[in-house]
Amino acid sequence: MKYFKTYLYLSLAALLFIACKEEPKKVIKAEPVVFKKEGELSIFKQKTDSLITFFDIEIADSEYETQTGLMYRKSMKTNRGMLFIFPDVAAHSFYMKNTEFPLDLIFIKEDMTIANFHENAQPLNESSLPSAGPVQYVLELNAGLVQNFGLQPGDSVAFTKL
Repeated sequence: MKYFKTYLYLSLAALLFIACKEEPKKVIKAEPVVFKKEGELSIFKQKTDSLITFFDIEIADSEYETQTGLMYRKSMKTNRGMLFIFPDVAAHSFYMKNTEFPLDLIFIKEDMTIANFHENAQPLNESSLPSAGPVQYVLELNAGLVQNFGLQPGDSVAFTKL
């Protein structure tokens, strides 16, 4: 009987050890987010209406897309951007949480003219980057492009969806 109790305790201890053993951690590999061309966007000079530049764009028009934007991406090619289309004309604000490269944010009014912009928004920064008034669109480009192209409030934008 003494051996039976010892055997029983050892068996119980072994069972608890096995039951409490941690499962091996599963590694989840997320697929990298890749650019999907969904439209083309052109920017025109206010006074002359001459073409300044154009971009291939992704369009963020669903709630999920507007909340995610360019998060979790390592970079973006120079001739690309993301256009956010909001269902309402209102003051909109962005931040750089989970965005890993610097951006210029261009806030665009309902009449397709540039209201204001924030240049060189820093990666992973959660500071608010607001529009200067009611806007319906926001264009995100690589940092430095607003300055390189000499964009100004009042310049206009046109885009087509593919």
